[in-house]
Amino acid sequence: MLINLTDYFKTPDKTDKVVLKYEGESLCVEGCTYPVKAGDGLEIKLENIGNGQVRISGSGTMNVVMPCDRCLSDVDVPVEVDIDYTVTEPDGFNEIDDEQSIFMSGYDLDGEQIIHNELIMGLPMKVLCKDDCKGLCPVCGRNRNEGECGCDTFVPDPRMAAIQDIFNANK
Repeated sequence: MLINLTDYFKTPDKTDKVVLKYEGESLCVEGCTYPVKAGDGLEIKLENIGNGQVRISGSGTMNVVMPCDRCLSDVDVPVEVDIDYTVTEPDGFNEIDDEQSIFMSGYDLDGEQIIHNELIMGLPMKVLCKDDCKGLCPVCGRNRNEGECGCDTFVPDPRMAAIQDIFNANK
């Protein structure tokens, strides 16, 4: 969603609230695609703060569906989106900074790109379906949260491998 900010740069004390909707159905991060439940959108405030600058602010929560890091079941992860940027009016003489160039093109603000960036920055490092998730069985791959599979999960101590070789040689 593109929003033209010309009036905000030119009109002193101009302030409005706008609802930004994330129209992407998914979020791609490091080769993985996660569905996004955008909801009603985010309400942001656009205000002229003088000196050819407009402040863009707002916050809200969006849900991203991510796999649990232990059992791989889908989890709705609430991601806080906090937007707080000050953009400078473009002119032919001064270059805009790199951060602003990501979501600004001339006088047009790309609202979806701002939300996209904030979603990526807000994703958690580790996702668990519940705090005591048991994960997958290393032998058969069954989800241990749904019940035990009966597989032998005994893992011998690798420090004892030399002694085990002696016992196996004398059989």
